Amino acid sequence: MTEHKKAATCSICIANYNGINLIDACIQSVLKQDFEECIEIIVHDDASTDESVAYIKKHYPSVVLIISETNVGFCVSNNRMVEASHGQYILLLNNDAELFPDAIKTFYEKAQKLGQPAILGIPQFDAANNRLIDIGSTFDLFLNPIPNINKDREEVGMIIGACLWLPRPLWDEIGGFPEWFGSLAEDMYLCLLARLYGYQVLALPTSGFRHWVGKSLGGGKVINNRLSSKLSRRIVSERNKTFTMILTYPTPALQLLLPLHLVLLLLEGAAIACIKLRWVIFTDVYWSCVVSQWQCATRLRKTRENIQGKRKISVKGFFDVFQKFPHKISLLWKHGIPQIN
Repeated sequence: MTEHKKAATCSICIANYNGINLIDACIQSVLKQDFEECIEIIVHDDASTDESVAYIKKHYPSVVLIISETNVGFCVSNNRMVEASHGQYILLLNNDAELFPDAIKTFYEKAQKLGQPAILGIPQFDAANNRLIDIGSTFDLFLNPIPNINKDREEVGMIIGACLWLPRPLWDEIGGFPEWFGSLAEDMYLCLLARLYGYQVLALPTSGFRHWVGKSLGGGKVINNRLSSKLSRRIVSERNKTFTMILTYPTPALQLLLPLHLVLLLLEGAAIACIKLRWVIFTDVYWSCVVSQWQCATRLRKTRENIQGKRKISVKGFFDVFQKFPHKISLLWKHGIPQIN
C-alpha cells in the first residue's frame, strides 16, 4: 500500500530515462505489492525526450516526480531520490524491472529478522523468457561479476542495482553512489564498500523480479549465444570497474592485482581489436581505461585513503566471495568473442 511519504517504511526509487514503454509495468508492479506497511514511490526523470514525464504526471499523481533538466546519469539520479526520500529502507529499482508481488514483503521480513544493516537482493529473471539470470553475483579477482544460481548461497559479492534493498542509514554511511562514475559499476562499488565496512551483502532465494536486460542502458546481454554490448557501455564499465578495484581492494591485493589487471586489459583489447579489425575498440575502451586511472589519480588516492581508513573486514574475509579463475575466460569459451557495437 502507499501512504503519505512522511509515513513511509520503504522508499522505492526508480531512475527513468526515455522509459515510457517500461515505466507503467514497473510502477504497477510496486502498486500491486502484498505489503501492509507504507511505501512511497519516487521517480527521477533524467531529461527524457519521450513523453515519460507527462505520462507519469497523468497516470500516477501520487508518485514523487523529480525532473532533471539535463541528463545526469544513474548515480546522480539515485542520489537525488534517496536524498528526497523518507523511508526507513530504500529499494533502488530500474525502470525496466518488474517486482514479484511478494518482493517488498520478502525484503522487509528479512531485514527485520537480521536486526542489523545489510544490502539485500532477490532472484533476477529475464523478462523475455522468465529464465533465472542470477541470485546475486560473486567475483573473480579482476572484479568480473559471476552470476550466482545457488539458492543455498546467501552471502554474495554484489546485488545488481536494478533491484537493490538497503537501510537508509547504511546508504548514508557509505555516502551513496560516486557521482563521477556517471552510470555502471556503481552497484559493485556500493556492495564492496558495505562489505569493507563490515556489513553483509545477501541474496535471498525467494521472490524475485523480472528484468528487461539492456533496455535502459543497452547491451550487456547474450543474443544468439553471443555476448553483445555497446562501445559506449564498455568504455564506462571497464573504467568504473577499475576505479572500484582501486578504491576498495585492500592494499596487499591491490599492489599485486592492479598491474596484472591493466596488462591483461590491454592484451584483451589488442586481441579483440585485431580480430574485429576495429582499432577504436582498443583506443576508446581499453587504452582510455588505463589513461583514466592517471587522469583521476588524485581523486582516486584521496577517496581510497578515506575508504580504507574505515575498513573493518580482513583481507581474507573480503575475498571470501571471490574465485580465482578469470571469469572472462569462461565467457570466451561459452560465447566466443564479444560483439561490440
